[in-house]
Amino acid sequence: MEIKPKVVTRFAPSPTGFLHIGGARTALFNWLYARHHGGVMRLRIEDTDRARSTTDAIDAILNGLSWLGVPGDDEIVYQSARADRHREVAEQLLTDGKAYRCYATPEELDDMRERARAEGRPPRYDGRWRDRDPGDAPAGAPFAVRLKAPTEGETVIDDAVQGRVTFANKDLDDLIILRSDRSPTYMLAVVVDDHDMGVTQIIRGDDHLTNAARQSMIFDALGWDVPGMAHIPLIHGPDGAKLSKRHGALGVDAYRDMGYLPSALRNYLVRLGWSHGDDEFFTTDEMVELFSLEAVGKSPSRFDFQKLENMNGHYIRGEAPDALMTAMEAIAPSEPDGEAAVAALSGPMRANVAALMPAMAERAKTVRELIDAARFLWAARPLSLDDKAAKLIDEDAKAHLKGVGEALAAVDDWSIEPVEAAVREYTKSAGAKLGKVAQPLRAALTGRTTSPPIFDVIAGLPKEEALGRIADQAA
Repeated sequence: MEIKPKVVTRFAPSPTGFLHIGGARTALFNWLYARHHGGVMRLRIEDTDRARSTTDAIDAILNGLSWLGVPGDDEIVYQSARADRHREVAEQLLTDGKAYRCYATPEELDDMRERARAEGRPPRYDGRWRDRDPGDAPAGAPFAVRLKAPTEGETVIDDAVQGRVTFANKDLDDLIILRSDRSPTYMLAVVVDDHDMGVTQIIRGDDHLTNAARQSMIFDALGWDVPGMAHIPLIHGPDGAKLSKRHGALGVDAYRDMGYLPSALRNYLVRLGWSHGDDEFFTTDEMVELFSLEAVGKSPSRFDFQKLENMNGHYIRGEAPDALMTAMEAIAPSEPDGEAAVAALSGPMRANVAALMPAMAERAKTVRELIDAARFLWAARPLSLDDKAAKLIDEDAKAHLKGVGEALAAVDDWSIEPVEAAVREYTKSAGAKLGKVAQPLRAALTGRTTSPPIFDVIAGLPKEEALGRIADQAA
């Protein structure tokens, strides 16, 4: 006998585009709630809009969830494959007198809307076929199937985030559940799928709150238990306006490509609307242990790239070098020097990059910044110096480069301590301050005035490469 989990959540995206950041947070909240209660999160692809649903979008959603670390449990449900089941339920509602055939023509419906607008009323269906004999319709006339919704009283949603929300039934008309072409509507399909998937808790954006009332009516008409509801506020931009692409309403894949770690993005997203005191950083296990819908706020959250970058920097500093290398390899192909970067990260230079990782991670806020910090390792000679670095290479600097190059050539053990000792000994013998030697040296070896610590840089390059770059600028 199959043992059903006590708690089942679901994430149900429409595959008409990428997995946007708001959807990613919704998936995370569903995943955390399910894990907290020892349940499962099921994934449903709501692909009934066949004209706009694409395989690429489905792949992007699945890949985004996998990368973020919140994949669905069990087999994926594709809503379009369940149309026969949806129609079966609509027919049952007809048989039970809970729904009826509506023969209103498109022209009649347009007229209803126009009169409602003229009278300052919300446009609603007027129920003209609700109690009318279907025999009054012309033979063979097309019809839609409408739910016979209650017309008096209230529909109440006891929402775990929004609290008790009431809707006057007189303001909710008889919604269509089956179109005239016999295709099921979104409202019906969602209810049937949630019931058949055993969903016990719905967690979604508060833009679905009105849908909750209509869907509750369908649940009630079918005699099915209504799942728990939790409608979370949407994410806004830093200026308080609706989140747009200029704010960061991008796909999860874009955040990966920009160099954010999934652990950091999970942590940032969970703090957009949920809190646990003043704590900012949570491991995934801590999120699972602490997450509750009661701690989700009612006000919209504001997306802040600077906070995300700072959080990502925190996670980079705590991440294992191998994991950072893997993250660098994943996005290196999209770099301007992608071919050289990939060759370096997967070839003999990999060990040099790994050795520099602790020093690079101290300053980096994104994986792309790690790649940028390591770029000097695979840069080709003669090295191109930026303007600030080029200004450092004056005649005094060239003399120091020649001298320190000779000192480094005598080093047998090419590691940080011996190369540091050689540079400091040369500096002392030349009667110069370390900066007067280290800055031109940094410029010659990296082409920049900023880099990881200079002794890490020297030891990070193969000896012959380092000496060659020094000689290039000393000439």
